[in-house]
Amino acid sequence: MTKTLHHTTSPTLLLVPGLMCDAAVWEPVLPALSDHADCHIVDHGGADDLGLMADQLLAKAPPTFALAGHSMGGRVALEVMRRAPHRVTHLALLDTGYKAKVAGAMGEEEARKRQALLDIARTQGVRAMAQVWVQGMVAPERLADGALIETIVAMLARKSADVFAKQIQALLNRPDTQDVLANLRIPTLVACGAQDSWSPPSQHEEIASLIPARPQVKTIPHAGHMATMEQPQACAQLLLDWLSQSRPAASAQ
Repeated sequence: MTKTLHHTTSPTLLLVPGLMCDAAVWEPVLPALSDHADCHIVDHGGADDLGLMADQLLAKAPPTFALAGHSMGGRVALEVMRRAPHRVTHLALLDTGYKAKVAGAMGEEEARKRQALLDIARTQGVRAMAQVWVQGMVAPERLADGALIETIVAMLARKSADVFAKQIQALLNRPDTQDVLANLRIPTLVACGAQDSWSPPSQHEEIASLIPARPQVKTIPHAGHMATMEQPQACAQLLLDWLSQSRPAASAQ
């Protein structure tokens, strides 16, 4: 776990990256958060299982903390909630999902698409894979933003094809988390890019509908799946508003 900012009187906020992402996916929102939280960005290392990623996070985390996950990181965050709900004060789920891989042809198609990207990473290099992958991961109008695209591609290229294979395995073996969502009793942010084609707003509406408090889904205009990098100011404001929410008295420890 990378210690990014430190403010001893502020709550601890753990930020969990998604598939092949590192600190760069969260860094754009850190300046706005720095006066309000002691932010740490999680590193999954070589883990090949979402539960193992959650266990690693918990082993290094303080007794209580706020938790925000992006994409695969949101699934890891839900596995943290499955294991230690009493330790998490606030939960944010950004551009993510909640279902297990579906059976039958649809699940096989997901596995095929992921394998195709892995094949590119193994034969042509991770950077080549990233240049293909990024095309569907940002809002269409942001594809012309060379600096943004290069930042995303460079981030992905810092990981190896072996790490990619392990994280794909983790995702294909992901558990269903409807039961975890149904037991959430803490302030929960559910948000995504308005043009997220991989984890669309409709999916986040499903997530919110399973949470007892029925939080309003926040959609981020002019952003796709990489919302924290595409629209960091809007994302940071959502996170600040979420952190300011008080826990219900019944859930306070």
